[in-house]
Amino acid sequence: MTPHSGLEQKFCTFGDSLTVAEGTIIEGYASLFGDEDKGGDIVEPGAYAKSLVALGNSGRQVKMLWQHDPAQPIGVWDEVREDGRGLYVKGRLLETVARAREAAALIAANAIDGLSIGYRTVKAVKNDKGQRLLKELELWEVSLVTFPMLPSARIGAKGELADATDLRELAATIKAARRELAQM
Repeated sequence: MTPHSGLEQKFCTFGDSLTVAEGTIIEGYASLFGDEDKGGDIVEPGAYAKSLVALGNSGRQVKMLWQHDPAQPIGVWDEVREDGRGLYVKGRLLETVARAREAAALIAANAIDGLSIGYRTVKAVKNDKGQRLLKELELWEVSLVTFPMLPSARIGAKGELADATDLRELAATIKAARRELAQM
């Protein structure tokens, strides 16, 4: 739980379920139904439904953040929906945001491999195994993170990813720009 916002967080690993295409488009699952996370919680089907409707009705959207930092939005989620498998997300890293360019390079290099949701629990119950069954959640954000809590939801590679040479060149350019700025 983050101390300032009161939001809880659940983490998923990138891999086969979340894809990066053309270096900026990402899609996949931020949460999978029925899978126990490292905290012993299980999200049940329908847990996000009311929240997604409320967001849509109010004209707001789920935020895409870097490492749950509200000061570091790195893109937009164009589609967030539940299906039979879990919470599906599709969005764009914003190329004009430096941290988003870094995130794309880190994902391509497999240096980061997680997604995490920031939410408030509206309704949950404990089962006889002591697991918390999350029945209704108020979804606030989906972040790209380093260490995921739910290993079963992953980012993968689908479509055209930037060539590894291009990504190394981008990383070198970013490093050179940082050195130049530090010398100013």
